[in-house]
Amino acid sequence: MPERLLSMDTPASVNGKRRFSLGRCWRIAATGFCFAVFGFGGLVVLCLLFPLLRLLVWRRSFRQALARDIVSTSFGFFCTLMTVVGVISYEVRGLEKLQRSGLLVVANHPSLIDVVMLVSLLRQPDCVVKAAAWRNPFMLGPVLLCGFIRNQNGPQLVDDCIASVRGGSNLIIFPEGTRTRIEALLLRQVNPLQRGPANIALRGGLPLTPVVITVSEPMLTRQQPWYQAPLRRPHFVLTVFDDLDPAHLVPADTPPMLAARRATEHLSDFFNRELKKNVCTD
Repeated sequence: MPERLLSMDTPASVNGKRRFSLGRCWRIAATGFCFAVFGFGGLVVLCLLFPLLRLLVWRRSFRQALARDIVSTSFGFFCTLMTVVGVISYEVRGLEKLQRSGLLVVANHPSLIDVVMLVSLLRQPDCVVKAAAWRNPFMLGPVLLCGFIRNQNGPQLVDDCIASVRGGSNLIIFPEGTRTRIEALLLRQVNPLQRGPANIALRGGLPLTPVVITVSEPMLTRQQPWYQAPLRRPHFVLTVFDDLDPAHLVPADTPPMLAARRATEHLSDFFNRELKKNVCTD
């Protein structure tokens, strides 16, 4: 598997090379088209849907709930579009475990489109959004409309996340904090995890719902621009596991800082173990 990822597969014949080259050119063009559609949709939300909802729906909580379901549905359309035009293929295992409310979903982050796929699978999704998204005109509409949580330092972030889950939202967090580096992908590992999700789970007494994402070819990693498409169509597998009870990860009398560190270590071991077991092939 690592060798395949490094080489992106080398066709054995000239005809094979030509076929893969044409396929790659198509995926580059199709990826650009999909990004254009996504950007246009973000502008529509910001310039049309956001003002319309503010005008027609006065109750903020109902407006936010409606907006989140609209974004989830539109992200589902985007995932379907990427599949239809041949940019990616994907499958979800254990989807029924996401058909609940008040989930704290933690997932590894091998690609830029992970969050899009996860949001499309959840009702009332919530996310912790980086400051850069609040300055991006294509993302500002959905972020404002849905009331996503702003990423900030300090205990307020943890309190906001706990309140979101207890309020019935399904909160998505990537414990790696950024997309998995290619070096770690080749070893089927995650980046070092941040302690935020463990702090949220322990302080709020909330179970963690882990989602392990594997992909057959690196695509849209932090080190890859969108036009650097792999030779093969990437196939994503999202596997939803049973909830992890934070009370079972560390003893009850463990000091908070130490408890968060040990729970994070358990979570890191879980992801690394499952990534090595669940090798993705198309």
